[in-house]
Amino acid sequence: MSSRLKGILFASIAAILWGFLAIALKISLKDFSPIEISWVRFVVAFTVLSGYYAFFNPGSFSILRKPPGTLLLAGILLGLNYLGFITGVHYTTPGIAQVFIQLGPIFLTIAAFIIFREKASLKQIAGLVIAFAGLSLFYYEQLSVLIGDVKVFNKGILWIIFGALCWTSYAVLQKRLVKKHSPMQLNLVIFGVPALLYIPFVQFERFADISAGYILLLIFLGLNTLGAYGSLAYALKYLEANKISVILIQNPIITFITLMAMDYLEISWIKNENFTILTIVGAIMVIAGGVLTVFVNKKIRFNK
Repeated sequence: MSSRLKGILFASIAAILWGFLAIALKISLKDFSPIEISWVRFVVAFTVLSGYYAFFNPGSFSILRKPPGTLLLAGILLGLNYLGFITGVHYTTPGIAQVFIQLGPIFLTIAAFIIFREKASLKQIAGLVIAFAGLSLFYYEQLSVLIGDVKVFNKGILWIIFGALCWTSYAVLQKRLVKKHSPMQLNLVIFGVPALLYIPFVQFERFADISAGYILLLIFLGLNTLGAYGSLAYALKYLEANKISVILIQNPIITFITLMAMDYLEISWIKNENFTILTIVGAIMVIAGGVLTVFVNKKIRFNK
């Protein structure tokens, strides 16, 4: 398999896993705070990854002795991304959060042109413009049909944007780090740093009486973290950052399909989304803008 196909495959796995994530997070927030859920995700991911290396490659733990400063910063940024996104889900809905968190891949595409000097075509620039226009339409249409506190809604949007910026910064650092280190070895530090930093804010007594179903949900969230960010790390190794962004921006499709299926099956774990035709149009514009950047025009290119 070529490096390009490997990159596409790993980026697609990350997109699929993130497509289910917002829904699972919304369900988990019924009994736990955003920080506690984020802590569990990192602990589960770090524990499983550490168990694997303990059996098959103990030498990988060498990176924990003296990790690069940029790697520690990447871990902090990913921890803040988790907190921003899940808090945004808490104040809004899974569908809304999934649309606005696509600012992360969009910002990464822009960073790819500026920082990594990746070449951009006019089609890619047009795609970014369409995506931003779609986000604006989606936002203002959601405001017009909002049932609830506008301040709470806007607070959620700001948290999601904050999470997207942190994710972009993390991805930029990860793109540089994977050139010198194994992607999954980097994740030992990236998962471990937030797990340690969040400990003072966790109320451990809340975990005493949780149900078996809830335990499975928390394990899923942790494994989702391991699978998605492991796949992303490998994607960044094999594929250009702007192309990864295009693939990742498609994950709201999975979220919307899952939400519609839950509504059709009358599964009431979370409230139904309140989407209008214009809201859907805005979401489609965000996704279509991302798709447009995949078809790079090789004849008309310029360096940013």
